[in-house]
Amino acid sequence: MSDPTQEPDLANLDRLHHAHEALRAQISQTIVGQHEVLDQLMMAIFARGHCILEGVPGLAKTLMISTLAECLSLQFSRIQFTPDLMPSDITGTEVLQEDRSTGTRELCFVRGLVFANVVLADEINRTPPKTQAALLESMQERQVTAGGRRQALPDPFFVLATQNPIEQEGTYPLPEAQLDRFLFKVNVGYPTPDEERRIYRQTTGIVSTETKTVLEGSDIPALQELVRRIPVSDHYIDYAMALVRATRQDEPGQPDFVPKWVAWGAGPRAGQALIMAAKAKAALAGRTHVSIEDIREVAPPVLRHRLVTTYAAQADGQSPDSIIEALLDKIPVRAGIDEADEQVAQVLRS
Repeated sequence: MSDPTQEPDLANLDRLHHAHEALRAQISQTIVGQHEVLDQLMMAIFARGHCILEGVPGLAKTLMISTLAECLSLQFSRIQFTPDLMPSDITGTEVLQEDRSTGTRELCFVRGLVFANVVLADEINRTPPKTQAALLESMQERQVTAGGRRQALPDPFFVLATQNPIEQEGTYPLPEAQLDRFLFKVNVGYPTPDEERRIYRQTTGIVSTETKTVLEGSDIPALQELVRRIPVSDHYIDYAMALVRATRQDEPGQPDFVPKWVAWGAGPRAGQALIMAAKAKAALAGRTHVSIEDIREVAPPVLRHRLVTTYAAQADGQSPDSIIEALLDKIPVRAGIDEADEQVAQVLRS
């Protein structure tokens, strides 16, 4: 059954839906194609999560993120991760400053680049683990600790990291503990021939587009709360849990291929991410309830970075995405539950 205490504000739900459409239209004036990537970025933002984007150079990942920040009227900060980047460059540090009028000296905290609403961690896998770990507290607790003092980060706060899947020499793969803190891992693919033709024409001419604000940043926390209030029935929670538990070793009733292909499965945070992402997807579409299709569509970006595959999977030509697809085929869905929840949704809208 759905939680009766969760009742979404229908006026704000319609507002979020229209804002989603306006964001897509506005960003498409600058970014050609990549509609699925943009939708996943917006889902992550309104689900109060973080994203890691993976794609080859030249696919406008950085431009996409900065344009999204402009449309949402959010403070944007870009951190270029390099081997010599230090943790204090990200979080900030205390420096000794002198008051010229009194001559007294005191320690003052100088904020690092992480103090922004949207933080682009560009090529995050090109810096050593100790610097990567500087993002852990900020991503999970939305604060940093320096000199024994806690410094709150701006609200809203999003980390959108990018990494290059090629040129792996001199890179430092992110540890599983840090990958698990990203709501989505988004694969950015090549454009279609028509889209690529538009890119060439648009970027080699003199036509310029002005990015307009669609939503004020101060409105986003209330819309994030609205997403959390989207009801989810126990049947859908059980389905999300079944998907997550099926990825683990020695789980009763799991598909036969899991022990062979998956060395380490997803934890409870993956189930939380599935439900929150499905809520965000439903809310952006203007719906008052989550559907099974919502959970199934967000499963690949939620789970692909939380599965550790075996050598046997690599030998068989299996990837996390193909394993997730096989799981979606094997995990049964209770017949008729979408129709039952649609009736609940109609009651909420009446």
